[in-house]
Amino acid sequence: MTVSQFFMPTRNLIGAGALDQGLAEVARLGFKKALIVTDKPLVSLGVAQQVVDKLAAQNVDAVVFDGVQPNPTVGNVNAGLALLKESGADFVISLGGGSPHDAAKGIALVAANGGKIEDYEGLDKSAKPQLTLVAINTTAGTASEMTRFTIITDESRHVKMAIVDKHVTPTLSVNDSELMEGMPAALTAATGMDALTHAVEAYVSTIATPITDACALKAVELIAAWLPTAVKEPGNKQAREQMAYAQFLAGMAFNNASLGYVHAMAHQLGGFYDLPHGVCNALLLPHVEAYNMSKAADRLNQVGAVLAANNPDLAGLEVIDAIKKLADLVGIPKSLQELGVKREDFTTLAKNALKDVCGLTNPVQGGLDDIIGIFEAAYGPR
Repeated sequence: MTVSQFFMPTRNLIGAGALDQGLAEVARLGFKKALIVTDKPLVSLGVAQQVVDKLAAQNVDAVVFDGVQPNPTVGNVNAGLALLKESGADFVISLGGGSPHDAAKGIALVAANGGKIEDYEGLDKSAKPQLTLVAINTTAGTASEMTRFTIITDESRHVKMAIVDKHVTPTLSVNDSELMEGMPAALTAATGMDALTHAVEAYVSTIATPITDACALKAVELIAAWLPTAVKEPGNKQAREQMAYAQFLAGMAFNNASLGYVHAMAHQLGGFYDLPHGVCNALLLPHVEAYNMSKAADRLNQVGAVLAANNPDLAGLEVIDAIKKLADLVGIPKSLQELGVKREDFTTLAKNALKDVCGLTNPVQGGLDDIIGIFEAAYGPR
């Protein structure tokens, strides 16, 4: 038998009002100046300035890097690293969803280890911990604020690099559900389906454990019950808080059980076409799990039972149909064709997917034709 490991940040704060408590924790860490890694929308909304002001009240200076793209790139990491060095910041704060968190991890990792971010593609390539990172989350889906995964697009290769490294785990994660209340419906839907994908892939993973199983199934339960409400009622405080817990539980699951072909394939779509990660996952999930049925039917049927038991719109549906129905309920596009994906690119996408570390724990290990076949299945309407 092998020894299992369990990774997550040392401290995690979840719930309404967590931001103030988290920034008070930051002040107690003794740092003097933060590089806040975020994106332009959060600057425009005043959220970044809110954090700057709250830090100032704790006698901590800050400089803001708002150059993160929706699919963060090597160039984003390099630009943020340059500002870190120029400003003299001694720690990093990521503010936003998965993109700012991933970019911040890349910046903090290279700042501590040297070289370039491309050097760390794969599993545990770094020698020492990254610069201290505090992750403040504003979406309910990626769980990047608490995982050892960071995904960076290499623009030169049009490939999303999967960096899975214990040294990119943030020191402190903050999930303040009040920061999530303004999320648009489409973003809520995409990030919520991303969280569902994390839970399902972790549950059927070849390295799942009783701990990750418990986290994954509870996440599925909460997503089935609360995601449609969060999409339809963006100001619903209970739905937002329950989705914050759901995505965190799903993160605990996949951070330790890893993922599968959905993510290995979605990374290629995002890197090649610059598409939203959560939408790609939602479109691929039912097709990959249909492919996995030959080895993971019992586990997938359990997922289906949890979905059906926690949302009346999913009652009586088999798992693949329940996943498709939930995606429909929250307004996810129905095909890769709608997103502008081209059939002639399938071979390239599939070759790159087979190199992605996330695919190593998929319950059914396939070849090039299998991956092309899954892309083909997702190409037309579900």
